[in-house]
Amino acid sequence: MNKDRYVFPAIFDYADDGISVTFPDLPGAITCGDTDKEALRMAKECLALHLYGMECDNDDIPEPTSAKELSNVTNSQNEVIVLIDVWMPPFRDEMANKAVKKTLTIPKWLDDIAAENNVNYSHVLQDALKTHLGVSDRKSVKQK
Repeated sequence: MNKDRYVFPAIFDYADDGISVTFPDLPGAITCGDTDKEALRMAKECLALHLYGMECDNDDIPEPTSAKELSNVTNSQNEVIVLIDVWMPPFRDEMANKAVKKTLTIPKWLDDIAAENNVNYSHVLQDALKTHLGVSDRKSVKQK
């Protein structure tokens, strides 16, 4: 079951060229930043995106390792453990409302008439799909 809030420890590794951020419990969740503020913002975005992908793939999300346990694992004075907290509902909404590009094919004569009438294909297609599917917005669709 997906949670609305996740808190995972991240390792901020400070180097001359910036701060790299990894999540020991989530292989592949890696980001970076030039400042603490940027690294923290990027870490939150990285964590939310990684967890969202795991949720969509129905992957098991592991329990986070405690920061205390990880303090014994860090191997450099340049590494700091930072707890990253993400609230998923607004992120899920943002991802669900993200525009996706679709390619379509129509006869040239129809395209010519549409161009003459300044038709917005995206708007017309969205309206047609909503009508065809009997939905008015995302909230009117039963959630999984």
